[in-house]
Amino acid sequence: MSVRTEAGRQFGEGPLARAAALIYTLLVVEVLFLVCTAPGLAVLVLLDRDASNAPLAAACALPFGPALSAALYAVDRRSLDLTDLRPAAAFWRGYKLNVGGVLRIWVPSLVVLTVLAVNLTHLGTAHVPGWWAVLLVLIAAIAALVVVNALVITSLFAFRAIDVLRLATYFLGRRPGVAVGNLGLLVVAVGVTAISSEAVVMLLASVFAAALLMTSRPMVAEVTRRFTTGAQPPLTAR
Repeated sequence: MSVRTEAGRQFGEGPLARAAALIYTLLVVEVLFLVCTAPGLAVLVLLDRDASNAPLAAACALPFGPALSAALYAVDRRSLDLTDLRPAAAFWRGYKLNVGGVLRIWVPSLVVLTVLAVNLTHLGTAHVPGWWAVLLVLIAAIAALVVVNALVITSLFAFRAIDVLRLATYFLGRRPGVAVGNLGLLVVAVGVTAISSEAVVMLLASVFAAALLMTSRPMVAEVTRRFTTGAQPPLTAR
């Protein structure tokens, strides 16, 4: 019996088994992400790329925040052992834990980004100088990076929304490498959307979540070290 147990452990913990475990986790998380976002994604894909549709597009994107948060949680909690995989359970646990906190950040963020997008597409109508467009793009980029940091933090830690936003803003300057990495991921996502469709990006959501966790690792490590040890709830790691 002990020989069989040892053999099972070797099978579940080898390099190929770990790669298979990662692939399986990403596939399951991707399917669950699409299930959670299907209604909004279906409408979003059918929308014309017109500035007048920006508010409706933002409404369609409401389910994306909690679903991405659950994906981040599930990928972060994934097992390296092929014989001990429960990505679906981790996804739903992350969704239930984080949906309230994520929406408190995600909804205002969508409103702000929508307002910026509408202003950018109507600069000619407003007769404002060209440098105003550069300023709006810069503000939108900073806001998007804060939102990304906030999503990662609120997905892995039980902080109040105001504390999440403070930490997300703080780490833009504290960990510039994280900001550069996340900016690269956002540029890739926007580029793929521009040349193809939102659906293509959504089909890679679990891969995006894994990449986001990788680029955000220094920030997560510092949050864990500085803001969770010995802290009282809600400053606790999930």
